[in-house]
Amino acid sequence: MAKMKAIEAAVRVLEKEGVSVAFGVPGAAINPLYAAMKEHGGIGHILARHVEGASHMAEGYTRAVAGNIGVCIGTSGPAGTDMITGLYSASADSIPILCITGQAPRARLHKEDFQAVDIASIAKTVTKWATTVLEPAQVPGAFQQAFHLMRSGRPGPVLIDLPIDVQLAEIEFDIDTYEPLPAYQPAATRKQAEKAIAMLNAAERPLIVSGGGVINADAADLLVELAETLDLPVIPTLMGWGSIPDDHPLMAGMCGLQTSHRYGNASMLASDFVLGVGNRWANRHTGSVDVYTRGRKFIHVDIEPTQIGRVFAPDFGIVSDAKAALEQFIAVAKDWKAAGKLRDRSAWVADCQGRKNSIDYLRKTNFDNVPMKPQRIYQCMNQTVDRDTTYVSTIGLSQIAGAQFLHVYQPRRWINCGQAGPLGWTTPAALGVRVADPQRKIVALSGDYDFQFMIEELAVGAQFKLPYIHVLVNNSYLGLIRQAQRSFSIDYCVQLAFDNINMDADDAARGYGVDHVKVVEGLGCKAIRVHRPEDFAPAMQQAEAWMAEHRTPVVIECILERVTNIAMGTEIDNIVEFEGLAADKADAPSALAVLS
Repeated sequence: MAKMKAIEAAVRVLEKEGVSVAFGVPGAAINPLYAAMKEHGGIGHILARHVEGASHMAEGYTRAVAGNIGVCIGTSGPAGTDMITGLYSASADSIPILCITGQAPRARLHKEDFQAVDIASIAKTVTKWATTVLEPAQVPGAFQQAFHLMRSGRPGPVLIDLPIDVQLAEIEFDIDTYEPLPAYQPAATRKQAEKAIAMLNAAERPLIVSGGGVINADAADLLVELAETLDLPVIPTLMGWGSIPDDHPLMAGMCGLQTSHRYGNASMLASDFVLGVGNRWANRHTGSVDVYTRGRKFIHVDIEPTQIGRVFAPDFGIVSDAKAALEQFIAVAKDWKAAGKLRDRSAWVADCQGRKNSIDYLRKTNFDNVPMKPQRIYQCMNQTVDRDTTYVSTIGLSQIAGAQFLHVYQPRRWINCGQAGPLGWTTPAALGVRVADPQRKIVALSGDYDFQFMIEELAVGAQFKLPYIHVLVNNSYLGLIRQAQRSFSIDYCVQLAFDNINMDADDAARGYGVDHVKVVEGLGCKAIRVHRPEDFAPAMQQAEAWMAEHRTPVVIECILERVTNIAMGTEIDNIVEFEGLAADKADAPSALAVLS
């Protein structure tokens, strides 16, 4: 059996498990891994400017393509703690990433060694498994177990912490006989599927809620097939957006307190039965359980047994991978359809379609204001981007309005940090998406504060030639927090504006504080500032040209009015519309009801 350093074995296992690129920042305690990667070859590396950024790049990489597992690397101490936010984000949204950290020598653990911290204990609550490997011979097995856990059951992140002497120790290892462990996925039974279809068939106004588990399981086609077989409307969650095309006749809109459509909320409230597949009943989708569940029954399908009944008790729970459950449901539904047992849903579907296609349920977007209203920017985006564009977004009014007004037509075309929402996630995640797919059309979407967090990662895009378009909607405010502070009758510590002495006195952006264009250019990227709606389309054309010429990110900064309140509420039946609704098609020219 071949002899090699433990860390060399780890690199070979990574390669055998399908890893071709990693994101990270080297350091003293992890340099043996970098030496092994350089010597062996086969695994590329993207050098982040901040280790947290590396973790978000890994997450974007995983989310972009089915089967990907992003890897992020850092040294001991603060590198590991910097990646905790990334691990939390991945864990909250069931995204597998592997975090590898260096550590002090075993003999120096708990003895005040420089940058030595018990990172495995710190990471325990935000990972599926966090371990410090103390025996060199266990290194290959630790990596094998990591990939097995990340792929089995509910996906999620793993952290492996490697003392430097463990990395350098010699072990015997035969990579030629190594095989990845088969992943385990719970699967619905025929009997469970028959009960579920019978319950659905007994309902008067049933619909499907499609969650992120459908995307994770790469089962969007099956979701659409089931909906078409049963003739059932579908309401995707924010994490499940794209599991059915927005313009599909059975796509009934999104439901929720913020990231929702008015017609989606109305159809949910009109329903009497809900089949939830791969969703978690998060509060931004449900509002209060009382309002959400009143007058309707529920089936909940989830890959994680402890998720069933966590938020509320369904009438029937099924522990299953979304893909496996959908396959069983489709088989039963087709049998029932062939036997003429399925109910006619045409009237219910027509009701949902009627709401979706009605001007009465549309919010106005066609504002001509200067400074611009954000609604107009999303209208401009709809009118300029392609159908297969991938959006990347994180949190804030920019994300909420994006979900209300943009259109998504395919799975993995809305790359969104759903549950954790850490500011700064958007830029590194977009870079990770670009690494995963060099050809995809990517448009990231940020407010100014999200953009200023981790803005340094744009230099990574310049250095490694990772072009994408970043639409920055700038109101120089913590807009979502300001809007939340209305409940306390305050506007406190949320303004980012100041008079920038380095900008021209006649520049309207001078009072908005940070000169994002100069900062972006200083990081080696290109940027355009847009003040008027009619200038957005030419800016997009210029951005495409610059990306083709320079292979670098391009930022389009849109100067917005300082204060805009975006529709949201406390319950799905109590959404406050702060801006005007559409009176006719001209008020919302890029809405699906107008385009269809």
